[in-house]
Amino acid sequence: MRRVGIIAEFNPFHNGHMAILRKAKAMGEVVCVMSGNFVQRGDIAIAEKRLRAKAALLSGADLVMELPVAYAMSTAQNFALGGVCALAAAGCDTVLFGSECGDIAALNAAAERLESAAYKQELSRLLSTGMGFAAARDAAAGFDELLQGANDNLAVEYMLAARRIGADFAFVPVRRFGVGHDGESPKDGFASASYLRKRLLAGERAICAEYMPKSSLDLMAAEEIADIGRMERAILAVLRQRNAEEIARLPDVSEGIENRIFSAIGVATNLNELYNTIKTKRYSHARVRRLVLSAFLGLDGRFFLKKPPYARVLAMNAAGEKIVRERAKNGFVPLTVRVAEIDALSPDARQLLLWESRATDLFSLGLQSPKPCGEETRAKIIKTEC
Repeated sequence: MRRVGIIAEFNPFHNGHMAILRKAKAMGEVVCVMSGNFVQRGDIAIAEKRLRAKAALLSGADLVMELPVAYAMSTAQNFALGGVCALAAAGCDTVLFGSECGDIAALNAAAERLESAAYKQELSRLLSTGMGFAAARDAAAGFDELLQGANDNLAVEYMLAARRIGADFAFVPVRRFGVGHDGESPKDGFASASYLRKRLLAGERAICAEYMPKSSLDLMAAEEIADIGRMERAILAVLRQRNAEEIARLPDVSEGIENRIFSAIGVATNLNELYNTIKTKRYSHARVRRLVLSAFLGLDGRFFLKKPPYARVLAMNAAGEKIVRERAKNGFVPLTVRVAEIDALSPDARQLLLWESRATDLFSLGLQSPKPCGEETRAKIIKTEC
């Protein structure tokens, strides 16, 4: 029996995720690695991570692990590294992923090209001209539109990350159908996560019922929907206390973006103004949002492109519990269930847990009714019988 890994955000869990989980379930045991309360687009998740983990568990996952905030809210490279490390820790032999092209040969060729010395030399030359990273990468690699798709881009990074850590996964693409990654309109019974977030934030639950499993939508009562708009002044207040040295230590800071961020903090009076003041052709909106929230959370670059110090379980059924017992001491990345296990590992593990705890405490400010601090130590593992 295969052990199939999926790296996702489930933000929210929708019919497209259900289709991939069903395909994975037909192949064997299903292990998911999921972003926590802050996500890669530079935003808070639409709902608390344990609710989203439970939605995955109720729809076919056997084990759901957390992608730590330092990896979840990072570049595609770092996001992929954190994800494949967790899947390796759980003993997965297969990685299943959504793909715009569905062509594993083309994706493998792209990964080979991105590892070549010629590509790296040309990329450096193009970046020195002021070209934005995404455009420079495509031009240097000689791709037309292969890596324009968000899923294909991540897929290639999964392959590169697996090579980096020596993990021998079988990669299986699932061709995307219905709507695109950020599609603005539903199609054929499917809707994009961005469309569903807008509807949920607007209180239009009835519209979402057609495009989300009932078990997932039922978990998202109005009081569980998180909105970063509720946190706007808190974010600005924290940022105005950051000094230039703290901004310079943020993850993925380069090419002078730290100076733009520090300058913009002093004049912006709302988040959109802040993002637009920082953004240029070279710095994508998503990158800017991630850096702003990293400054808010007090993150730095110490875990950038480094193996995470642990993989943490959020939810499991009986089969998942067997995986945890089997892989607890896997010799690669410790698989942890309790906070006390993380505390006993290393200073790096304690630092990452501290950031995670802070992220959860601050995420709560985006809820209709904020929760007291300390949720990370109080929350229990989500379990189901099957």
